[in-house]
Amino acid sequence: MGTTEGAKEKTSVLLLKTKSIPNDGYKEQFESTKEGTQFEPVFVPVLEHQLLEEGLKIIRDALRNKEISRQAAAKYGGLIFTSQRAVEAFAKLVEEGQDVDSWPHLQDIPIYTVGPATSRALRSIPQTPPLNIFGSETGNGEALAHYMIDHYGKWYQDMEIKPPLLFLVGEQRRDIIPKTLMNPTLPRDRRIQVDELAVYGTGVMESFEKDFSKLLKETENKPMRWVVVFSPTGCEAMLRALGMLDPETGKVKAEHQRDGKTHIATIGPTTRDFLQTTFDFEPDVCAEKPSPEGVEAGIESFLKERI
Repeated sequence: MGTTEGAKEKTSVLLLKTKSIPNDGYKEQFESTKEGTQFEPVFVPVLEHQLLEEGLKIIRDALRNKEISRQAAAKYGGLIFTSQRAVEAFAKLVEEGQDVDSWPHLQDIPIYTVGPATSRALRSIPQTPPLNIFGSETGNGEALAHYMIDHYGKWYQDMEIKPPLLFLVGEQRRDIIPKTLMNPTLPRDRRIQVDELAVYGTGVMESFEKDFSKLLKETENKPMRWVVVFSPTGCEAMLRALGMLDPETGKVKAEHQRDGKTHIATIGPTTRDFLQTTFDFEPDVCAEKPSPEGVEAGIESFLKERI
């Protein structure tokens, strides 16, 4: 669609993520009225999540056998969630067993979560009495781990060796929580065993490269466009669609000339470093903070430096 004569054309921002429901902070941030560059956010879903039946069976059996409880014979004394996908997997199991009295027998254990969104997802699981949810104000995995050392220690203060925690995760995850809680330098009565259980996997959607290529074609005549990358998953397909990858080496073509109008921003250093080390590609912007405000601030700073 052409712009009204005299109106400034908006800069397309291709966000390589699924749009959050009901509200997405990136949509709100880039659509907000501001001086200077006007942005038009477009979402391009990259990841698809699949529940892993092998992991679900393990926790299903643990719930049925009351292996997660405060009882001395229990295998685990608490649960950890840091992603909404893991909560969705857990909620599916709780729903399965609602016809069983007192399923899933978790009213006497702490359940730890990071951030308000994951906490809200847990609280929405119908359970009587309600689940004991802690840690939502910590904000990140490292802060949650330090919080748990103290909180879990008090919860089981009558036990010198604390019962292990079960951490429901995806196939790809950071290990900061297990490393912190199982740090051998911690005193024996503060150290906590953490067992990770993968209950969902993440991969690139089959349609991503085709969808992304279509949007690149639709925006090819714009004077400027941005691509915002949120994780290493999908980076290869993105670079291939942009015509940058050498099929022989798997790296960005040495002779590749950027078109001067397509710019790449990453949400943080993990994705930036992955692009650098895996593909020899240097993105234009790496957000200082992994947030809508941080990404836009990085883009605005880049544009100011060019003026």
